[in-house]
Amino acid sequence: MNEHDDDVSMSGHEERKELAAGLPDWGRLAVPIPPHTGTYYGESDESEGAHLRDYWRAVRKRLWLVVGVVVLVTLLAAIYMGRQPDVFVAQTRVQVDLEIAGASVGAAKNQSVIINNPVNDPTYFNTQLQILTSPGLLRRVAKTLDLEHNAAFRNTQTGGGRSTWRSLMKTIGVGDPAAPLTAPKDELPLTSSVAPAVSREDLAEARRLAPYVNALQAGLRVEPVKETRTAGYVKDTRLIDITFRHQDPQVAAKIVNAIADTFVLANLEKKTETNTSTGDFLQRRVAELQSQIRSGEEQLANYAKNNQIITLDNEQNIVAERLTGLNRQLLEAENERKLAEASYRAASEPRAAGAIADSTSKAVDDARSKLDELRQKRSKLATRYTDEYPEVVEVDTQIAELEKQLKENRGRATNTALTNLETRYRQTLAREESLRAALSRQRGETVTQNDAGINYRIIQQEIATNRNLLDGLLQRSRENDVVLAGTPNNISVVDYALAPDYPVGPRRTQGVMLAFLLSLAFGAGLSLFLEYLNDTVRSSEDVETLLHLPALSVIPTAGGTVGRLLPGARALQRRRHQIPTGDERPELLLNVDQRSPLAEAYRHLRTSVLLSRAGQAPRTLLVSSSLPSEGKTTTSINTAISLAQTGARVVVVDADMRRPCLHKIFDQPNGQGLSTILSSEMTREEMLAAVRFHEPSGLHLLGAGPVSPNPAELLGSEQMRNLIAALSSKFTHVIIDSPPIVSFTDGVLISTMVEGVLLVVRGGKTPRSVVRRSRQVLSEVGAKVLGVVLNNVTLQRDDYYYYRYYHSYYETKPDGGVAAEA
Repeated sequence: MNEHDDDVSMSGHEERKELAAGLPDWGRLAVPIPPHTGTYYGESDESEGAHLRDYWRAVRKRLWLVVGVVVLVTLLAAIYMGRQPDVFVAQTRVQVDLEIAGASVGAAKNQSVIINNPVNDPTYFNTQLQILTSPGLLRRVAKTLDLEHNAAFRNTQTGGGRSTWRSLMKTIGVGDPAAPLTAPKDELPLTSSVAPAVSREDLAEARRLAPYVNALQAGLRVEPVKETRTAGYVKDTRLIDITFRHQDPQVAAKIVNAIADTFVLANLEKKTETNTSTGDFLQRRVAELQSQIRSGEEQLANYAKNNQIITLDNEQNIVAERLTGLNRQLLEAENERKLAEASYRAASEPRAAGAIADSTSKAVDDARSKLDELRQKRSKLATRYTDEYPEVVEVDTQIAELEKQLKENRGRATNTALTNLETRYRQTLAREESLRAALSRQRGETVTQNDAGINYRIIQQEIATNRNLLDGLLQRSRENDVVLAGTPNNISVVDYALAPDYPVGPRRTQGVMLAFLLSLAFGAGLSLFLEYLNDTVRSSEDVETLLHLPALSVIPTAGGTVGRLLPGARALQRRRHQIPTGDERPELLLNVDQRSPLAEAYRHLRTSVLLSRAGQAPRTLLVSSSLPSEGKTTTSINTAISLAQTGARVVVVDADMRRPCLHKIFDQPNGQGLSTILSSEMTREEMLAAVRFHEPSGLHLLGAGPVSPNPAELLGSEQMRNLIAALSSKFTHVIIDSPPIVSFTDGVLISTMVEGVLLVVRGGKTPRSVVRRSRQVLSEVGAKVLGVVLNNVTLQRDDYYYYRYYHSYYETKPDGGVAAEA
């Protein structure tokens, strides 16, 4: 060791002596302390149930979640209520008196009976309330006001400030109901054999107006008149208030007045339905008779005209003259047909086809003339040249093309001529047949003309009879109109609505406050639910209540303590104590402020360990955990450092032979170690010689050594017991770091060889069931569990508020000094 190393070693010993000054020799402490019983921890005079403060802590622990929910929901509610348009209410009042039976036309001619019979039906008033909101009545209102084309009504019902909110609601699946499905093409019959039910046109109209009827029903409210003060229904009255809510005050007043007028009119139509039906029947019958009379007169005139009836004496001469003319025309048609037939048959002969084409087609004549010229030219060239001469070949080609063209023209000309002759023949034949049929009909008409006078007189008698019936129906129709005019209506409008001046909603402040309260309750409930789902060990109270073990200490997270050093102090301290840096190095007590909560927590753990047994502090300790990454190695080292600060000789043994890390933390060689000792026969001196002293920390270290294929067999051997005995004879405290208990049996085997076991639990991470299992395993083998070390706990939580008080106790004064201790 060089001079610099000697200085560092001496300074390290001096620091440890200063830290140990004033502390008692805990290794020689022999104060009788009552042992912990199995029922001490977890039992209390108070009830173990939840208290209001527990609920408050659970909510406060997730205060930002509650605040976030409240702010988000309240903000959305405020935006939504702010985008809601003003709503106006218009009111119309109608009066429904006792029903009076209508009048009907009397049975006797020119008599009518008027019956006034008040009917006091208790269900009649409630029936009228239902009729006011029925789709049929509202459909008439929609048609009367033409709401389909009313821009003021459609814009407020389909658009406006609610489009964004409706889109958001539709996105998450709770928006407006889906549009009605399109009606199928093949529908059930809408009429029966008895009487028509509803036409397809009415059904189509009802579907088209359905959105407007739904909008009217949504804004409509019908109820008996109420008292202004008590808001209760007024007794012994037959007044009905009709109110309608809408964003446009003019539209609201117009619609509610239209509903009242339509209601009054519909009631009157219902009361006069019988007489109206009678009047409709009479009007239809009158129209039918008038149509029959006009038709009869037209039939009589046409009959006389068609039969040439001017006078009944001259009708036979006219028919005979018509028959003679048809005979003459038929003879002429037969002669024309015979000539056309002869020409067509002659042209159909094969020998006559060429002659017909040559005589009828100019194209054929031109082609023949040109062909003759080419043949003459060919004859002249043949006398001078051979057949292969180019000019001769060209002429031959032209002759061949012209002959082909001539043949095609002849064929077309022949077909055209034959078609024309055939058409002429068929026309003459059709004319002959038509005249023959007309002659046959005329002969039949001539036979029936003798009855023309009788038929003429019959038509005249039918016209006279219909005129008599028409006069009687007109008289009955006038009587029915008199009855309809005298029918009373028991429903009337008392007060029509005026356009309201002030809106009645929406209640924006109440809506926002309700959203605030509901979101607050939901956020609190959500935080309590998350707290209920959290099945981890979170506080010392959980340890004592669930495991019935003492919580020896609560180790806070190191992130908040290292930052208390001045800038660069941590790196300087590492260099000073020769502690290597790296991502795998834990936070050791040598690197933190000794006034930090982390250092105080390990001093508290040291005190708890030294006072954990009556008479004498435990010399051999096993530090283990239930699961990996709970901080057992860090706790082992820091506990050893804290004990070494009292001046005691402490050795740390790395018994985690599956994942050894002690040599990495202190940057020590791992060629020989625990596995070497346990796998070979060594004397006590040879065992102790394998222990190395780490001067910066003041600890003696025994690494795990090379990785063994059977660590459980080695750790459970008699050699392991001999090693522990040898170490405890030389060192004040032996700290053994073992693998997790639940995962491997290594720690369980070692727990039977030591005087005490420290169980490290990571706060807020380790499940309670796993910790209970570890406690059960250790109890089954008879291990002496001293207590639980709750590691890596966040001091900001309410469960550890006393550590925050300690932290603030050492806060630096504004002038740079330290607050005086009380």
